[in-house]
Amino acid sequence: MTTETLKKRLLAQRIYLILAALFICSLVVSNLIFQKFFYWDFFGLYTFEISVGILPYPITFLITDVISEVYGKKKANQVVTAGIFASFFSLLIVYVADYVPATEWSPIDNILFTKVFGATVVAVFASMMAYLLAQYIDIQIFHFWKRLTKGRHLWLRNNFSTFLSQFVDTFTVLFLLCSFGKIDWELFGGLLLGGFLFKVLVAAVDTPFLYAAVYALRSKLGLKGAEEFDLDTLDLNEIEITTPT
Repeated sequence: MTTETLKKRLLAQRIYLILAALFICSLVVSNLIFQKFFYWDFFGLYTFEISVGILPYPITFLITDVISEVYGKKKANQVVTAGIFASFFSLLIVYVADYVPATEWSPIDNILFTKVFGATVVAVFASMMAYLLAQYIDIQIFHFWKRLTKGRHLWLRNNFSTFLSQFVDTFTVLFLLCSFGKIDWELFGGLLLGGFLFKVLVAAVDTPFLYAAVYALRSKLGLKGAEEFDLDTLDLNEIEITTPT
């Protein structure tokens, strides 16, 4: 393998690991902070009332779209699967931390800790069900539009895949949280509309960032057109075996 090819492969692997780390971090954090809700007055047109857990979540869809575009469907699915394991592992850590008794002088006592993190089990379950459906739908639709448009119109597949997958995600997680009694059913409609509109807005706003990221990565890795960087296949014919003289 030539030095230049090796450098590009190592760079591609490092970038992929960074994107995967950002993806997993955003996913896990969104499950931990979801119990706080906030409102946002959008220029007097609409007042959003949504969970803070929604703030890092759209980042996961942006990252999977970047990975899908640059590295392909298989690597995007691998990141999604890794996110599942990371979420359930974080759930185990929170469960153990909630189970062990707090000392008398602990700044955070058992009651407060349970109040903040006690719903994490339900939240992670609801999030994972929604996450599985939404992320795989997002990746499938993204590559459907990529094949249909022959690699053109990145904005089209980014937004079309994200809009549908984000609706599935929002509906599923709210439905499960309401079913488990964590949120009143009377809030379902408003939270569904607000959550979906917020994610649609973020998806539209992040399109330029997607273009910038894809352009930068394609330039760095020497990709042309709709070409994808294959991290898994190694052409043995390109390997140069050198012996010390």
